[in-house]
Amino acid sequence: MALDLFKENYTGKILETTIGAGPKAVKVGGETCYPFYTWEGKMPNPPRIAFAVYDAETERWPASLKEAYGEVLNDPAAWAKKDVEQFGAELICLKLQSTDPNGKNAGPEAVLPTVEKVMKAVEVPLIIAGVSNAEKDREVLRKVAEKFEQKNLVLWPVEEANHKILGAGALSFGHLVGASTPIDVNLAKQLNTLLDNLGVKPDRVLMDPTTGALGYGIEYCYSVMERDRMAALIQQDDKMQKPLLNFVGSEVWKIKETNQTAAEAPNLGEQKLRGVIYEAVNATMVLLTGSDLVVMLHPEAIAKVKQLIKELLA
Repeated sequence: MALDLFKENYTGKILETTIGAGPKAVKVGGETCYPFYTWEGKMPNPPRIAFAVYDAETERWPASLKEAYGEVLNDPAAWAKKDVEQFGAELICLKLQSTDPNGKNAGPEAVLPTVEKVMKAVEVPLIIAGVSNAEKDREVLRKVAEKFEQKNLVLWPVEEANHKILGAGALSFGHLVGASTPIDVNLAKQLNTLLDNLGVKPDRVLMDPTTGALGYGIEYCYSVMERDRMAALIQQDDKMQKPLLNFVGSEVWKIKETNQTAAEAPNLGEQKLRGVIYEAVNATMVLLTGSDLVVMLHPEAIAKVKQLIKELLA
């Protein structure tokens, strides 16, 4: 006797978005079903992984993460090139860590040459990430948008506090918006509405719902992302029909469980493996609830998640 599976009736669709330009451009979104429920609908574009590259080293990273990149950690262009040539990166997320007001507090004039060097070193699409300081990101990302016109970059984070300047910059200079809100469906919809009112086209927006690390809020993030996808696919809410973007690596590698050595936490096992597993599991959770683009750090964790995506879509 054949098993008659129940099939959900989806009335909405996630918009398809293209990141980057030229032959290396990447498409995300386009789903007509819940994540990996391909017997009910289509996932025309597999979820993508962006490799994170920092323009300034952070003291938070444990030795096990630094070992993965070694000598290129202080050269963002070489780091990005290694990601592409050695690890097969399809996208790079350049984190402008040096602009942090609590750190080096670098201005636009200091980081624009770095962005240009990375852009020349690799041909894959770029996410240009600020430091989640609305005022500083407004200043820096606006200049990045203007300098690299029509490169179809993702500018992140665009928040309610800076959406007018950065949304207008993305609109004027041909870039995408990474709309970031603090784990709340209504706030996400509100920011999407504000960007729409500004004139940013719906398919030029990626939604960042904010990601908590495993043990540090991932379950709440998961629940909110589920509601985001329900609104988009079942409730026909066109303001929520955007691809989802999650920053996993930066959250995972700052928590104590990935920073404690085996001597400090012997019950947690070997530190490097523990960190890789934490990041891979975290990424898996956001993928299973609808993420279209995940930003990660450790190449071994990324390899595991890429293999999982391949198997789930086989």
